[in-house]
Amino acid sequence: MKHNDKNILLVEDDVNFGAILNDFLKLHSYNVTLAKNGIEGLEKFKKNDFGLCILDVMLPFKDGFTLAKEIREINKDVPLFFLTAKTLKDDVLKGYKIGADDYLTKPFDSDILLLKIKSIFKRKKVTLSKNDSQYLYNFGDFSFNSKLRILEYKDKSSVKLSPKENELLKLLLMHLNDLMPRELALVKIWNDDNYFTSRSMDVYIAKIRKYLQKDNRLEIENIHGEGFRLIEKK
Repeated sequence: MKHNDKNILLVEDDVNFGAILNDFLKLHSYNVTLAKNGIEGLEKFKKNDFGLCILDVMLPFKDGFTLAKEIREINKDVPLFFLTAKTLKDDVLKGYKIGADDYLTKPFDSDILLLKIKSIFKRKKVTLSKNDSQYLYNFGDFSFNSKLRILEYKDKSSVKLSPKENELLKLLLMHLNDLMPRELALVKIWNDDNYFTSRSMDVYIAKIRKYLQKDNRLEIENIHGEGFRLIEKK
């Protein structure tokens, strides 16, 4: 199914918040379809072509998780963002396991939301333009073979990455110059999100930073409370 990246389905039962977010997104040139419950959200999804769905978790008649599962049965590729007023870890993990691309806790920074939306649309375009089986990456003065787990520098010196280093670097490159959500990496690579796995990921990030320090155009930025961004300076 083809997507129009300017079309966003927003399912939010808080009338005031929904109206504010609707107006904000329209102000930034997005076409927003607003639904006030899960049943209405599914009906509008079936009738239109969306590039992104933003779903509140706590919805009347049909909750956001159920709605997301039904959307996934219709279209397994459309990006999903969850909105919640709670910060329960189980809810965050449940959302990612359903196939969410990101998770936002109210209240959130509107600039962060725009960054996430732009990031997800950019990633979609990259995915559509490349083979899903891609395993060769070139960035800065490095080449990376994720199948062999080999990271090679321009002088032909190379290092073999551990499995988790390999998956983490690949995920960073899939989000190159954009935000890689911390929770997404933890769920995809560690299959969990707790204090210990989070600290473990920080250790792996530090290792990758050390590998990449040969090229001063490359930087891994820590976006506090959100995740990481691998930046390739031109």
